[in-house]
Parts: sequence; structure tokens; C-alpha cells
Amino acid sequence: MTLLETFKNKIKANPRVIVYPEGNNPVIIKAAAKLQAEHLVKAVLLGYIDEINASATQMGIDLTGTKIIQPDSAPQLAAFVEAYCTARDMPTRIGQRLISLPLYFGAMMVNQAEADGVVAGIDHSTEEVIMASELIIGLQAGIQMVSSFFLMEIPDYSGGENGLLIFADPAVNPDPNAEQLADIAISTANSAKTLLGWQPRVAMLSFSTRGSASHPLVDKVSQAVSIAREKAPDLLVDGEMQADAALVEAVAVKKMGQGSPVAGKANILIFPDLNAANISCKLVQRLAKASAYGPILQGFRLPVSDLSRGATVDDVVGASIILSAQV
Repeated sequence: MTLLETFKNKIKANPRVIVYPEGNNPVIIKAAAKLQAEHLVKAVLLGYIDEINASATQMGIDLTGTKIIQPDSAPQLAAFVEAYCTARDMPTRIGQRLISLPLYFGAMMVNQAEADGVVAGIDHSTEEVIMASELIIGLQAGIQMVSSFFLMEIPDYSGGENGLLIFADPAVNPDPNAEQLADIAISTANSAKTLLGWQPRVAMLSFSTRGSASHPLVDKVSQAVSIAREKAPDLLVDGEMQADAALVEAVAVKKMGQGSPVAGKANILIFPDLNAANISCKLVQRLAKASAYGPILQGFRLPVSDLSRGATVDDVVGASIILSAQV
């Protein structure tokens, strides 16, 4: 059974309400109909109702059971605007213009508990999705920024967590400093517990293992380990270490000695920057034939998923399933 099939079985018992702010997009319409037909989510499409229905009819898609809301004329718009403006001491006219936008209305539905999560990005940049979600939904307590991770399902690999590894941060933060790197580690560990029920074992990666090289880039990673331990004392986190020391016990013992709860058995790999994380994801995906699920956003108070602008129907379905499993 694949990871996605495992998640499907998990969410079918209690389908979540997922809102799609880009409801006029044909890919979103097809994905929502598929998810609804398989009883995986309760889909809510935002956009112009007549256009969505016409597009569905033209494609031969049945949207029975799928809720469609036009934000600028929605019955809950006034309440959303009042809640938003009251919290920020803002004039209503300014709030109304903002919350009428589907991306912000969708985030507001999640914030006001009318939806369990939001999936967007096929018609918006990652920056736009993050900006709207951070403004409306906000971040988890103690977390200072949004980050991301990939779930890597690697054929014929028995390490990590039954052949699964998490790579972070491959999509959001280009060059995190030590404190930000610690935040990424803590957020990723929280995601692993919520989504997968793991006991996280977090390796902070570098080109050095425990001071085998001297360089400011090495210092950044070792400082991040100290900060993460201070902020999350119960977290199993170690480093700095090279990738082989993180994944291979014999190498870990040789390079780091005995006693590390992480070295040689890490299930979460925190890369020092976006270059390293993104390149590693692509290499493992292409050379090891891994299934790469993500990037999955983390750090928000409530679930948010960002899509690639080139997302397919299957990509949207997969992102929706993973988002639902986080609730």
C-alpha cells in the first residue's frame, strides 16, 4: 500500500471540508469532482458560480454535492469582514475589498471554522498563497515563519521510517539563519507527528560532521541544533552531520561514536539551505525513483496547501488528501 493510499483510508471515515479559492480553474473543477465522487473530501469551490457550472457542463463533469460560493456576494461576507476589521481596527471598506478576493475569503473560511483547510496556488504564486494565509490564519505559537517539506517514498529502501524520509525546506526559505533553521526543524518534527504519527529523529545536515570542518556555514548548523534543543527540549535532534552519518548506522558510529538518538537512523533531514534541499529532492526523485509528495507548507496555525502553477488533476488530488490527513 502506497503512502497516498494509507492517507486515503485515514480520511475516508471523516471527509474534511476543503476550500479551493481558484474554483474557476478547470483542473481544480476536475480534481474537486473526483475527490467528491470518491468521498475523500467535501469540496468548496470559490469563484463565479455561473462560470464554474458552465465549465463543468462543458467538460461533462458532475458537481453534485460540491458547494460553490461567489465570495463578493456570499452571505457570510459581512461577518467575515467584521471579524477581520474588528481584530485589526481597520475601516470596513478596506477589509471588504480584501476579503472579497477568493484567496483571502478561502483563508477566512478556514479561520472561521467553515472549512478545515485551503488548497491554492494553481493561479497564484507561492508568495501570494503564503501572504494571504499568514495574514488571515496566522502562524503556530512559537513559530516565526512558514517553511515546507517533501515526503519521500523510496522504493527498496528500509531506512528512515519504513522507507520514508522527510526533507526540509525545499521550497520556501532560500538561506535560513541558525534561528530560522531551528524553526524549520521544530515545524517539520511537529508535521511528522501530526501527519504520520512518527517519533521524529531530526538530523541537521552539513558538509561537516561534529566539527570535522571549520566554516561559518558549519557554525550556522551547529548553532541551529543548540537553538532547536533549547526551544524544544524533548525533540530528538542532532548535528551538524553529513548525510551518510545521518542515514547509515555504521558510518554514524565511525564518525560520531555511540549514543546519538538520531545519527544513522534519522527520519527527518534538515538541509542548510534551499539549494541543498531542492536539489536533493530532485536527485532522489529521479535517480532513486522516489515518489515525492510536496512541497507541503507548515508553520500555519491551520492547514494550508500550495500548488504548483503546472499542477495536474492528480497533483491537486494528492495535495488535498495530504492536507486532509493533517487535520
